[in-house]
Amino acid sequence: MDGKIALEEHFAIEDTVSDSAGFVPPPCWPELKRRLLDMQERRLAEMDRHGIALSILSLNAPAIQAVPDARVAGELARRANDFLADQIARRPDRFRGFAALPMQSPELAARELARCVSELGFVGALVNGFSQDGDGQTPLYYDLPRYRPFWAAVASLDVPFYLHPRNPLPADARIYDGHPWLLGPAWAFGQETAVHALRLMASGLFDELPALQIILGHMGEGLPYSMWRIDHHNDWTRTPPGCPAKKKLAEYFRSNFHLTTSGNFHTQTLIHAILEVGADRILFSTDWPFENIDHAALWFDAAAIGENDRAKIGRSNAARLFRLADRADAPPERRTLA
Repeated sequence: MDGKIALEEHFAIEDTVSDSAGFVPPPCWPELKRRLLDMQERRLAEMDRHGIALSILSLNAPAIQAVPDARVAGELARRANDFLADQIARRPDRFRGFAALPMQSPELAARELARCVSELGFVGALVNGFSQDGDGQTPLYYDLPRYRPFWAAVASLDVPFYLHPRNPLPADARIYDGHPWLLGPAWAFGQETAVHALRLMASGLFDELPALQIILGHMGEGLPYSMWRIDHHNDWTRTPPGCPAKKKLAEYFRSNFHLTTSGNFHTQTLIHAILEVGADRILFSTDWPFENIDHAALWFDAAAIGENDRAKIGRSNAARLFRLADRADAPPERRTLA
């Protein structure tokens, strides 16, 4: 399929690139580093070869979220966002941007998102999971009451928020002791992000802000398979859910979440996700440079789904969600703050 739009596509700046060194075996690190730092050459060539018209780019992980000092995190986010804006300006026909945000401070994060959307033309935010606070050993999850004004700002800007994975802090990762292979994309990324998403659903956030839209990668971090049991466990006991949410969590999952195919190129999983949330809420992505673009595109183009669903997932859902022009290669709208 030509004309695809991809939206979990990562880059790094020199200040953050080393954060990704542990995600591949040491012999593979030079290749991954080259991929992360490249913006205009191999990235575009891979897109051209595999029918990707537009990529929405985001900073590598954990980057900003691993900087405990809110002021320093804010400065780093601004540098990364300005760098990305400059790169997009070189090829506005091929790239859009997600803002990196200093979530250690909800106020700083809201201001930076507003700047990125209103001044730089970014189409949303991508945040790498929880943020570290204080001494770096305290994880901040975004269902906490202190984040309600931030979420109100996101809803006011009417842009999606991509909740991207990261590993748990060492103190919270003892279940993986002796099994380091379970960390990262094999398991810990999905488990960590799924719990974070469930916290958002259960907190009542979407009762307060019903239009808010969250994106999850990797075909939903395992949640499509689990939503029924989350809502119906031990149903005969008639036990109240015990959380502030007014609806079953699956209702929020189907109305406030979108899922991408990033790094999960498996047709049975795709079909299950379609059955759970509908084809209108699934978006093509590759997870470059951590995954290969050819692996993602060749699988998706041949996946055993209907052509109408392929067109939605490959392009039109993203065009609608991000209010892109009819042609993906049209330049982004440039706005200024009032």
